[in-house]
Amino acid sequence: MVSHYEKIGGAPTVRDVVDRFYTLVLDDPDLKPYFADVDMARLKRHMVMLLCSVLGGPEVYEGHDLADAHQGMGVTGEHYEKVGGLLIMVLRDEYGADEEVVQHVLTVLGQVRGSIVEKPAEAAQ
Repeated sequence: MVSHYEKIGGAPTVRDVVDRFYTLVLDDPDLKPYFADVDMARLKRHMVMLLCSVLGGPEVYEGHDLADAHQGMGVTGEHYEKVGGLLIMVLRDEYGADEEVVQHVLTVLGQVRGSIVEKPAEAAQ
């Protein structure tokens, strides 16, 4: 059986997807502030490993736990959805990922959402 990783073209394609994805993220005025003090080269390497792993490639993600890496960033649900939408758009529209690959990535995005999105503060009673 061919993995999602192989279907999209392996590591070279994943690297290209990640580069294009972060270009779009950093061009978005709502999302750019999250990355103000981030080592983007390091972040891209981690994202390549993570996406390769998610897609069934041989790379094993050994980066920070997603909850730890995003703690205190104040990521909103709206911004999380926007970032996920950009990733899906790049995969589908610019790199021709088929719907099976796209649905797999959407499923994983749904599974990790709670580790990244900060819970809204409880309203004062």
